[in-house]
Amino acid sequence: MSWTPRRRVLLVGLLALLAGPVLPAVGNRLTGLLWNRGLQLCGLPLPGVSESCAQAGRSAFVLPVLSVVVVTVAALLALWFGASWCLRPVRNLAEPIRHLGPQNLGHRIRPRGNDELAQLARAIDEMMERVSAGYEGQRRFAANASHELRTPLAVQRTLIEVGMARSLTPEQLELLTGQLLETNERNERLIEGLLALSESDQGLRARIPQRLDHLVDGVLAGYQDRAREAGVTIESHLAPRVVVGERVLLERLVTNLVENGIKYNRRGGSLTVTVGSAPALTVVNTGQPVPAEAVAGLFEPFRRLARDRTSHGGGAGLGLAIVRSITQAHDGTIAARPAEYGGLRVDVHLPAAT
Repeated sequence: MSWTPRRRVLLVGLLALLAGPVLPAVGNRLTGLLWNRGLQLCGLPLPGVSESCAQAGRSAFVLPVLSVVVVTVAALLALWFGASWCLRPVRNLAEPIRHLGPQNLGHRIRPRGNDELAQLARAIDEMMERVSAGYEGQRRFAANASHELRTPLAVQRTLIEVGMARSLTPEQLELLTGQLLETNERNERLIEGLLALSESDQGLRARIPQRLDHLVDGVLAGYQDRAREAGVTIESHLAPRVVVGERVLLERLVTNLVENGIKYNRRGGSLTVTVGSAPALTVVNTGQPVPAEAVAGLFEPFRRLARDRTSHGGGAGLGLAIVRSITQAHDGTIAARPAEYGGLRVDVHLPAAT
């Protein structure tokens, strides 16, 4: 039989209940035994024994007190060992937990049974799964970020070395400076995206009621010229909707979705933005067809639909990752699926203000 913590506690408790009524009798028995032994010693023909016995007779109350102390100490020792025996499975569980660290995040306890300690061990295993996934995500994020930064920096270095190696005509110098400026702007967008992602991951500093329809209307007004240049028609259906959150982050959420909807659209296509109750925000574009199995990966940092990492669109692959992080910071959920006529449909669910 497996001694689970519950069985151990029940056994110790049962023994304590059985020993409770017995302890007074044990104390009385011990008192009588000591008294009888003392009387036997008083009969010995030794000098000074009779005087000691007479003095002990006047302080006979000491024997019951001594018996109580002895029985109490024995009971406490028994309870101490019983508690240690009950808690032994916890000590056994603490040993593998003590050795967990970044070097062995794949270690799992994998307990057997269904008692409370096994449930705790399984909860620890599940926690380690989440910690391991987060650690791996951070490691992959750092590797991707270093790759994204290293590529344009290498381009800048090459352009500068070319410019220093030989004299350039005014046309060549203008082309070189234009390429350097474009690469520098891409670095700025990447760093700005990393900062926005880090800020949204830290949660909200304040929760203030915001009119989501007004925010969306303002963002769309700022993108009318860019949509016209890209040949994209913007359609909006904005119903009154109040959400609680930070205005700057919500504007960034809407801006990223609208910017992606225009950037990855086709000429003559459309971008439809809807604010309602459920979902709170919907953005649909008519770009290239998106495979259903590739949709989930688009919300990962530095993930693009195109296979090449340095896309010609100028993006860093952080737009939808930032949108997801901001949505989660506002206690919302985000879902995406291929649109009916190509492109992507993104639904953002946000709690309504009470």
